[in-house]
This record gives sequence, C-alpha cells and structure tokens, in this order.
Amino acid sequence: MRVYLPATLPLLRAWLDAGRAPGAPAYAVTPALREWYREADEEEMEYAAAQAAARGSLALLAEEPMAPRRRVVLAADVAEADVAALGEPRAGVVIGVPVVVALWASALVDHEDADGVVSVAASALTRAELGDEDAKFAVDEADAYELAWYAVQELPNLLA
Repeated sequence: MRVYLPATLPLLRAWLDAGRAPGAPAYAVTPALREWYREADEEEMEYAAAQAAARGSLALLAEEPMAPRRRVVLAADVAEADVAALGEPRAGVVIGVPVVVALWASALVDHEDADGVVSVAASALTRAELGDEDAKFAVDEADAYELAWYAVQELPNLLA
C-alpha cells in the first residue's frame, strides 16, 4: 500500500541517517477518501493523499521556524496489514511499524522558488484552520505549487 509521510528537510535527513521513518502521521488512499472522492480514479486519489501529506508538511514547518521553507512528502510502500485508517482526516493513517529505507519509493519536495509562498502559508496555517479567509488564500497558494519528484537515491544529493 502506498503511504505518504509528511516531513521537513531536517526530518528527512534524520530519517535517512537512521535508515527509517516513523509510521505516523501518514496519509494514504483510505476507505473514507474513496467514499468522499468516489468519481476519481486511483491516480487522482493518490494525488489527494499526497496533497494531504503536503498539508501535513506545512503544519510541521509551522512548528519548525528554522527549517527550510520547503514541504517534503516521503512516499513509501508498506504492507496493508501494517496500516490503520484514522477516519479523520479522510486520508489519515497510522503505520504500525517503522518505514525502513528499503520501502521508500520517492520523495516529493518543493522547489526552492516556492520558499516565499510556503513560508507565508506556514505562518498562516493556524489562522486558516480557524476560518480566516486571507490565511486560507495563503495556504491555497502553497497548495497550488507542485512538488518535485526525487528518487530515493537522489535524496543524499538533495540534502547535501
């Protein structure tokens, strides 16, 4: 089962150095996501799960003001038996085992040119969740930036 783990660049470095990532929080195509997004195909649902993880990465950036302002999503393939859906958020899951590097499929990371938009969005996230329309706009702007795809073997160079 493909899962998406939100991270920051420093977290990704720590996970790579440790040879594994923790199993929570994570996102995946869950029954709740399938029900909500019924008319989507599998690829669209995977994209929705990855976008949910990107929003989770934004929340991590809001908590880590010194981290580079780039969202990071680690994609991995784990046994379905090791994954439990949370129900809320729709794509939220918990993985019952550490996700070792051998299970990593790729990483999705903001380009450096997204830095300013992501920084503003991270600062606005709490206000957006409370209903502030201007803050929601700032977060939506970050969501509009596509994350770049990196193969696992490219991660050391990305993090150098």
